[in-house]
Amino acid sequence: MYQSHGMAFAEYSRKLTNRLQVEQEREKNYFESRQVGHEMKRLAHR
Repeated sequence: MYQSHGMAFAEYSRKLTNRLQVEQEREKNYFESRQVGHEMKRLAHR
């Protein structure tokens, strides 16, 4: 948790604003990784 988001789990669980920030960042990373995956598949099936 600390390496990827810069905060300890205790801090994450204590404040709602921290949780929302981390979850928004996770969601953004998830969609970016899906886009990369789709692009790789598209290039592989040319």
